[in-house]
Amino acid sequence: MIKSGISFKALTRVVASAAVIATLGFTHIASAATAQDLDNDTQQALQRLYKINPFAEKLAHESKAILVFPKIIKAGLVFGGSYGEGELLSGSKVDGYYNSVAGSWGLQIGAQTYGYVVFLVSDKAVKYIHETHGWEVGVGPTVVVVDEGVARNLSSSTLKDDAYAFVFGQQGLMAGLSIEGTKISRIKR
Repeated sequence: MIKSGISFKALTRVVASAAVIATLGFTHIASAATAQDLDNDTQQALQRLYKINPFAEKLAHESKAILVFPKIIKAGLVFGGSYGEGELLSGSKVDGYYNSVAGSWGLQIGAQTYGYVVFLVSDKAVKYIHETHGWEVGVGPTVVVVDEGVARNLSSSTLKDDAYAFVFGQQGLMAGLSIEGTKISRIKR
């Protein structure tokens, strides 16, 4: 048996430190250079989503507000995290800038980018995001993550939940994708 000079506790600290450093590194990369850059990225992301899923465009017309995160960067090696910046649109007007942050640990390795859009269809959801200092997805208004199967069964008359989220544009290699537990907070831009 070969003995290692590093304990499991020390190894865990090293991995955790590496994850924190990696997360801090990609938060800088994921942030838009200016509000104008973020505005442009948001419009491009919406057009990309509408092209992939035409129901999303119909849902936009039914929504009270739309949260758009054009680019989220996610990375992990046992410990992981994701970060991106976006904006809340009320009609065609920007109603605030937000960041999306999540942390995780477990059996994971890899990195990927993706975008997501949350259509807030109830006044309750819009009020909640304005009044809280950070919205953890999965707590508060009900959010349905829309995949192809769900999208086929949605129509204007079947919308009963507070918010509908579409994840799109995944690139990279990382198993699993969820916005559950993501914290969305208002930022100054």
